[in-house]
Amino acid sequence: MSPIIDSIEALEALYGVPGDASTVKEVPAITPEYRAMIDASPFAALATSGPEGLDCSPRGDRVGELVRVAGERTLLMPDRRGNNRVDSLRNIVRDPRVALMFLIPGHGNALRVNGHAQVSVDPALLESFVVEGKAPRSVIVVTVETVYFQCARAVIRARLWEESAQVAPGSLPTPGRILASLSAGTVGGEPYDSSWAARAKETMW
Repeated sequence: MSPIIDSIEALEALYGVPGDASTVKEVPAITPEYRAMIDASPFAALATSGPEGLDCSPRGDRVGELVRVAGERTLLMPDRRGNNRVDSLRNIVRDPRVALMFLIPGHGNALRVNGHAQVSVDPALLESFVVEGKAPRSVIVVTVETVYFQCARAVIRARLWEESAQVAPGSLPTPGRILASLSAGTVGGEPYDSSWAARAKETMW
């Protein structure tokens, strides 16, 4: 017998049928309870798909500014400053399917949203997302198809919000060290790390 599960039937035989609490929580629109979770979240992972493969991008902003709930089936997410790879945006313009997972510091449950997205550069929309005098270059407009919360087991197992579980920054390779290693010293290094704080301050928005 193969140890690989290669059919839905085999998967369902192993895991059984989900209970009511696992299915009734999934709805096709943003409820008041789910909106409260979205409004409280400063961080989300944005998953997209394109011809080159999959992408999962971290998105962070001030509480209340990460996304805007524009309706029970519409989310607006400003595309803030980043590394200009625009992997998520490249995917969206060719395959509009997206998934979002919102995290709330100190809160165990996550919130998941699936839907389709477009990239908008409408001037009025960009202007509405100005922070510290800077507007995003685009806004991701998500049409919601499913919304549901994820129970707290994963966060509890990871001890994600526990101070005692935090990793000391000096115990990991720095971005400059990683870049130098991958580029034979032509990119990154100590200058990259030492200038990061000032660079981030100037390019945060």
